[in-house]
Amino acid sequence: MIELEGVPELIDPVMVAAFEGWNDAGDAASTAVAHLDREWKGEVFAALDAEDYYDFQVNRPTVWLDGGVRKITWPTTRLSVVRVGGEKPRDLVLVRGIEPSMRWRSFCNELLGFAHELGVELVVILGALLGDTPHTRPVPVSGVTSDPDLARTMDLEETKYEGPTGIVGILQEACTHAGVPAVSLWAAVPHYVSQPPNPKATLALLNRLEDLIDLRIPLGELPEDARAWQLGVDQLAAEDSEVAEYVQTLEEARDTAELPEASGEAIAREFERYLRRRDGGGPAAGAGGHAMESGDTASYLRDSPSGRTRPPKPQRPETDAGSEPDSGPDAEADTGPDADGRESGSEDSSED
Repeated sequence: MIELEGVPELIDPVMVAAFEGWNDAGDAASTAVAHLDREWKGEVFAALDAEDYYDFQVNRPTVWLDGGVRKITWPTTRLSVVRVGGEKPRDLVLVRGIEPSMRWRSFCNELLGFAHELGVELVVILGALLGDTPHTRPVPVSGVTSDPDLARTMDLEETKYEGPTGIVGILQEACTHAGVPAVSLWAAVPHYVSQPPNPKATLALLNRLEDLIDLRIPLGELPEDARAWQLGVDQLAAEDSEVAEYVQTLEEARDTAELPEASGEAIAREFERYLRRRDGGGPAAGAGGHAMESGDTASYLRDSPSGRTRPPKPQRPETDAGSEPDSGPDAEADTGPDADGRESGSEDSSED
């Protein structure tokens, strides 16, 4: 029995979760939840027992000094709650952690126990995968679910993926079997520039989340970070003719594939988002009072949160580079460790 003390009764709560690791290419998904927690000043009310789910030789604890006193931070998954005001206030339960090393079924059951106790009405799981997508175009974000009824009512794709999966897929299925509506949002990160951070992919996930739950999300400095990131990659690609040629090939393929999708519906959706931000004003608006589109560009650089002014040099992949030929949620890439030695890559939101 999970007992929650000090947590007030929540209003129309939605649980938003993301996990570092295999499901988090470019750290885009985990950074999105961290952004929500920071902008809305989330209050942590629970943390899962690290010893139950993590191999500390894989995810090592860190030691730090607090006023001369040495303390240890253990890798775990934490839950926080934020209340979003406005005409229609509602609460978000934010779940942010690391993909567990073991006991995934118990891990999901514990999260579902919290969801049940808090009266969560919808679970949204964020993920990011590596794909054949050019950095110069808007970041593709796919919304998928295992529930055919939910797919129809929320205009989502019903996943048909079969193959290896990660904690996002396991949690998605656990929600479905428990009768909890669950959606996964997947952002496709260019595989030739997969090193974190990727603020453009994070921004795209937040924009799609905003549309899904009809909630205006404050973007802070993300639009500027996204423009700076794209300009940095533009400059690096221009210095390597092979990379520039490869990006052009991806652009042509993307533009040809998406030509039929340049519909009035897509334009209307973007216009509605603009109006929502313009009317709301405040911290959610970007420079000039409106949100930057995820494919927007700019002619200046600014320091990223990690202190880098531009990302590492893109690597032109070989034909078997490990990225999927399809950048949608039904594609999955089994990539090696990134520059930090941690697994990153893609997976779909369900397995049969």
